[in-house]
Amino acid sequence: MDAVQTDPKLRRDPAYFALRAEIEEFFYDEAECLDTRRFEEWLGMLHEDLRYFMPMRHNVKFGQHDERENSREDYGISWFNEDKWTVSKRVEQILTGVHYAEEPLSRTTHMITNVQVQTALPSVEAADEITTSCRFLTYLNRVEYETYFFVGKRYDRLKKVGGEWKVLHRRIILDQNVLQAKNLSTFF
Repeated sequence: MDAVQTDPKLRRDPAYFALRAEIEEFFYDEAECLDTRRFEEWLGMLHEDLRYFMPMRHNVKFGQHDERENSREDYGISWFNEDKWTVSKRVEQILTGVHYAEEPLSRTTHMITNVQVQTALPSVEAADEITTSCRFLTYLNRVEYETYFFVGKRYDRLKKVGGEWKVLHRRIILDQNVLQAKNLSTFF
């Protein structure tokens, strides 16, 4: 799923805005689960065939951004390139209470904005699979003095399962190529 939108925009009619509002609420519910440490409930919002990907970013010469700025999902190193099992194991580790990077647990605030529905299949009115884009800001505070901000873009593919949306694919693009945080144990 590329960051660049190549399909024509969906028609911005009442059906589009109703679908977008539904997806915004889904993202807000997801953020609330993460911020209130309801990680197992959050796992329930993820599709069984999840792909959770955050590429590494590189400073490149002008004209090479499309080709070289982000590491590839199927090749090279990335911050995350996980499936649901791996994400579940990270949650299990945090919930043991002996996770070196999350003891004590971080305090987080996830903010989501600029949500757009990019595609809807089979249609906006009867969508059961969609792609979206949004922007995020995640604030993280640990112990007394550790404070970090993660800012970027997110591209999600959501699929309905049993009448509920599930995250099938998430591509997280941080707007930084050097992380100042001591660890990357938060979810986006």
